Amino acid sequence: MELIFCLKRAFLVWVSCLWVTVVVVGQGANDSSAARPKEVKVGALFTLNSYIGRSAKPAILAAFDEINSNPSILKGTKLKLILHDTNCSEFLGTVEALQLIEDDVVAAIGPQSSGIAHVISHVVNELHVPLLSFGATDPTLSALQYPYFLRTTMSDYFQMYAIADMLEYFGWREIIAIFVDDDYGRNGISVLGDALAKNRAKISYKAAFTPNAPRSDIKDLLVGVNLMESRVFVVHVNPDSGLTIFSVAKTLGMMSAGYVWITTDWLPSVLDSMDSVDSDTMDLIQGVVSLRHHTPESDLKRSFSSKWKNLKDKETPNFNSYALYAYDSVWLIARALDVFFNEGGNITFSEDPSLHDTNGSALYLNSLRIFDQGPKFLKILLSMNFTGLTGLIQFDSEKNLIRPSYDILNIGGTGIRTIGYWANYSHLSTVAPEILYTKPPNISASNQHLYSVIWPGEMTANPKGWVFPNNGKPLRIAVPNRVTFKEFVSKDNGPSGAKGYCIDVFEAAINLLAYPVPHTYILYGDGNRNPEFNNIVFDVSQNKYDATVGDITITTNRTRIVDFTQPYMESGLVVVAPVREVKSSPWSFLKPFTWQMWCVTAAFFLFVGAVVWILEHRMNPEFRGPPRQQLITIFWFSFSTMFFAHRENTVSTLGRLVLILWLFVVLIINSSYTASLTSILTVQQLTSRVQGIDSLIASSDPIGIQDGSFAYNYLVEELHIAQSRLRIMKTQDEYVAALQKGPNNGGVAAIVDELPYIELFLVNTKCTFRTVGQEFTKSGWGFAFQRDSPLAVDLSTAILQLSENGDLQRIHDKWLSSDACSSQTNPVDENRLSLDSFWGLFLVCGIACSIGLLLFFWRIWQQYRLVNKDDEEEAARERELPPDDGSRRSTQRATSFKSILDIKEKEFKEMLKLKRKSSDQKRAPSQSSDGQPISPS
Repeated sequence: MELIFCLKRAFLVWVSCLWVTVVVVGQGANDSSAARPKEVKVGALFTLNSYIGRSAKPAILAAFDEINSNPSILKGTKLKLILHDTNCSEFLGTVEALQLIEDDVVAAIGPQSSGIAHVISHVVNELHVPLLSFGATDPTLSALQYPYFLRTTMSDYFQMYAIADMLEYFGWREIIAIFVDDDYGRNGISVLGDALAKNRAKISYKAAFTPNAPRSDIKDLLVGVNLMESRVFVVHVNPDSGLTIFSVAKTLGMMSAGYVWITTDWLPSVLDSMDSVDSDTMDLIQGVVSLRHHTPESDLKRSFSSKWKNLKDKETPNFNSYALYAYDSVWLIARALDVFFNEGGNITFSEDPSLHDTNGSALYLNSLRIFDQGPKFLKILLSMNFTGLTGLIQFDSEKNLIRPSYDILNIGGTGIRTIGYWANYSHLSTVAPEILYTKPPNISASNQHLYSVIWPGEMTANPKGWVFPNNGKPLRIAVPNRVTFKEFVSKDNGPSGAKGYCIDVFEAAINLLAYPVPHTYILYGDGNRNPEFNNIVFDVSQNKYDATVGDITITTNRTRIVDFTQPYMESGLVVVAPVREVKSSPWSFLKPFTWQMWCVTAAFFLFVGAVVWILEHRMNPEFRGPPRQQLITIFWFSFSTMFFAHRENTVSTLGRLVLILWLFVVLIINSSYTASLTSILTVQQLTSRVQGIDSLIASSDPIGIQDGSFAYNYLVEELHIAQSRLRIMKTQDEYVAALQKGPNNGGVAAIVDELPYIELFLVNTKCTFRTVGQEFTKSGWGFAFQRDSPLAVDLSTAILQLSENGDLQRIHDKWLSSDACSSQTNPVDENRLSLDSFWGLFLVCGIACSIGLLLFFWRIWQQYRLVNKDDEEEAARERELPPDDGSRRSTQRATSFKSILDIKEKEFKEMLKLKRKSSDQKRAPSQSSDGQPISPS
């Protein structure tokens, strides 16, 4: 019994030890979970009764249910949702936000309003509570002053740049922005203006209305913008009031052909929330182009879509993109909390010493507490990287979601079709962004593509984007009131007020436009002297006039402040001077050729003569004799070929070939010389002491300038001619008088003016004067408009059409004479023949002579080697004879190259024949009369 008792005690002790071990081990195993709280509060703050709120609320509740029902996500910790309604009021939203923070939430989701987000961001900055907004898209919320604001959707910064790229793609330069006048609307349109400026486009008018504006205010606003010239409208408003704009626009006839309507993502947010859009609503927005957040198709998205149908809390049959971003925002908080707890984070709050109630205040500010681990939790949120319903959830250095992208939609018929995509990675494309991410980025203009668009009025052609403003104000056009050369433009006593060549060209171009352009001409100048053209252009740039029509020269400085049309008249500065007739010179026979041509021709005569002499010297006795006689033969033969009178005959093949080619060259030179000399002796020769602008600059003579011409500034600023040399002339009579007087009698040496004026001046003076030198500037006349005026582009097309169909020339012939004076003062210079016309002939002749010489000397070299080879063999045999037999040694030496070159061909052949015969005899052995060899001794 005692033994049994001992065993029982031992068993009890062992059981007790085992239980203690299990308890200790179990406590150690649960240390990590013990640090996690059972519940974590997360707030949500947005307008529940709105298109965004009705989609976001079910998505947020579904995300909370999925997280709390899955113990593997937060390992037992439950998320508690504290939901507050802002009721579309910034004041109530701020109050609700303060009440939400009182509940010690670790993060807040929302708000959807950018205005409320601005206010709440200051509160969460103070209390270190991250604010995750799925709907506040105001770009300025990304500023450094809001460190605890984290946008979980795409910023309107990217959406506005997407719209700017679309406008650039379709070629529209001016738009009208219609927006709600709050932080969301103003700041978004401000970014749009910056984006357009980079493409040299602009917002011509900003049409803002107050939030919740009545229909009458919207109607008044649209009536005003409909009177303006732009027909491209960008609508950036709240989803709940946006359709009212299109309803009013429909009644005003602004949804017809010629109009362009582009909306931001608010319109798809409305349409996507509906099960099926009724026909009345679709009729309001036919032809509208809109943007929608791009969310790639995935299994997660399809699973959520199928769950949506069974959600009990849903208030809309479908969801929009904001519901997906709200859903991902909850999962972002849950995943970040899991990392936060795994890293030993602890949720604690402490009082803010700067917040306390004074003087009996009932605000209870001391109930607002700071989240102690807020900075650490914010850092974890910014470092998260996972795939949600909207795609990759990851933030860049500016706290924006990476890879922002949009669908570009076109509403037509009974549905919506996707015409392309915009991504910050590749801009406009018809390929989905997730596919382009696998390729190198390419944002070149040639890589921008969209499918065709059906615009309002069921138009498939891209609208011009503007019309002439229908506000009763005609186009104000400044017209120079010229004193001289009135054929171009002048005052008219008729109803139009102006007439002339320039006016007719403008009217013809206006008539080719597809829309009417009411306009009125306003004379510029007092009529006593020509107006200053630079002043006219400057006044147009300052909006004193809408355009200027006349003989306005397109210059670099002027293009910096106004836009010009395509030039309708070619122009440029020329020099006109008095000329006198030049009598024939006794040396006129030298004028057909330039001195370079004479030198090269003479050199080739001698060169060809020398070549023929070399080739004929060994064969032709006419090319032999004493050196003096041979030199005379070369000169005689060379120059006698000019008249084909050479008496020497050529007998060698190479000599004949060279001579035939040379005679062909001489034939061409003789013919050209005769024709040029005939022209010089029969054409009237004129000369002037001024040869062109260069000689005019080098002199100190006075120069005449037309009053008001840009030539004054050009000569002073570009050519650095002293102002004291310039004489301003107001009439053509002053032109004539000054040129006739000359610089020594108070006149001028020449006049510098534009070519159209000078041509008319020469015709009016019956070609008494002539232009000298070449036209030293190239420009043209065009119509000037204010910067970025679409009329400049349309009229440029019309001017080109006038040029192609011949109307421009007919207008020219109507006002300006078609008879022109010769602008050449000295035709002799033009008739002179230079080396440029004959260098090809000389080159061919030189090559032929060189080849003939090479073949000749190669043949002489072969003969030289043949003769010397025989001499060397003879010398070798003689060296084998006994030394005392000197009588039999030959005294011959090797034949020189010079002797072979000079010897006659016939004599050379005989000499070679004798050498070979003698060599053969010496090579045969000596024999006696009996046939026995004779001994050398």
